[in-house]
Amino acid sequence: MPIRNLLITTTDQDLVQVPDPYKAIGTWDPLDPLDPPARRYAVTNILVCNNEVPNIIHEEAGTTNFDMHIVKRNEAKGDINKVVNSLQMPSGETFTFDSEKIVLESGDRIVIVGDSPTNLSATVSWLEV
Repeated sequence: MPIRNLLITTTDQDLVQVPDPYKAIGTWDPLDPLDPPARRYAVTNILVCNNEVPNIIHEEAGTTNFDMHIVKRNEAKGDINKVVNSLQMPSGETFTFDSEKIVLESGDRIVIVGDSPTNLSATVSWLEV
């Protein structure tokens, strides 16, 4: 089961992207037996951690927000594919996205972006199905 970790920044980052055969060969027909097969990833878990040490005097210190999008192949990131909207993450907290299983197909991706301060990290695990 692959795992990917990254530090969340204030610019869009692909947390996971399923390889797209079209980009590799220029043309691609998933029904053509001579073309590479489509790939699918089942995302099993996404964790987002605020790495800031909690401040018991100033509890709001280090609090930051993040957005997450599940973007279909050849589509742009936008409100239509936003699944987490400005989730506030207090210092020392971890958000777990594991109740729903997400199946991504070739070219699909999960995009994550944070606010300042940039003290969040993300971990994703998936299985190829």
